[in-house]
Amino acid sequence: MSGGPSSPITHLSTATWFRRGVRAAFSLPLLMLAGAHVGFAGLAREAGLTLTQSVFATGIVWALPANVVLVGAIIGGAGLPAAAFAVALSSIRLTPMVVALVPEMRGSRTRTWVLYLLSHFVAVTSWVIAMQAIRGVPREMRTAWYAGLGGTLVLVNMIAVGIAFELAGDLPPLASAALLLLTPIYFLTSLWSSARERAGYVAMVLGLALGPLFHLWTPGFDLLAAGLVGGFGAFGYHLASRRRDAT
Repeated sequence: MSGGPSSPITHLSTATWFRRGVRAAFSLPLLMLAGAHVGFAGLAREAGLTLTQSVFATGIVWALPANVVLVGAIIGGAGLPAAAFAVALSSIRLTPMVVALVPEMRGSRTRTWVLYLLSHFVAVTSWVIAMQAIRGVPREMRTAWYAGLGGTLVLVNMIAVGIAFELAGDLPPLASAALLLLTPIYFLTSLWSSARERAGYVAMVLGLALGPLFHLWTPGFDLLAAGLVGGFGAFGYHLASRRRDAT
């Protein structure tokens, strides 16, 4: 489905591609993400957030790990500036995803503010779905398609948090914690299955192996240290492989 000049698929309206993005959102990843947000709703309720605050945080912060960081900051008694700074730091990890996806959405007539707006929807689930399917969408229609995808993911999970918040009193804390793990498990398996180079596998293996070790050595910087060492290690492996292939 290339969407070339002679293909009738390029003549579909913007609204049609938006609806296709909405349909693309209803998938197994959405169910897993909604399950993880059920866990977040229980955590938010335990932290003392109201229903309105929990739903608002889901929509405005969006990325689930950042919301967990926010709730953790609230539980720890941090002030608003400190909590905002912690959320911002946790969201920096999404920058490579934005850098990879936004050029795929940019068309000849795409306005910059539209790309900024759609960047808000970039998180693990939307990024994985988009990177797998967006090249089958005509370039001038990709922003409409992604708006349908990202907007639906956010809206459905806001509704899920609202419903789960009211029912969270009946959910055991251990179940809430288990549900929060659904998204990272899905992300890891998706990355593994979609990796195109062996260096990608090396990065994931190093990260999984080094994460627990750095958690023991530097608990406050374990993820950052594991990511840096694993990433540079995989990059070194990639360079060595290229030299070996060139000889």
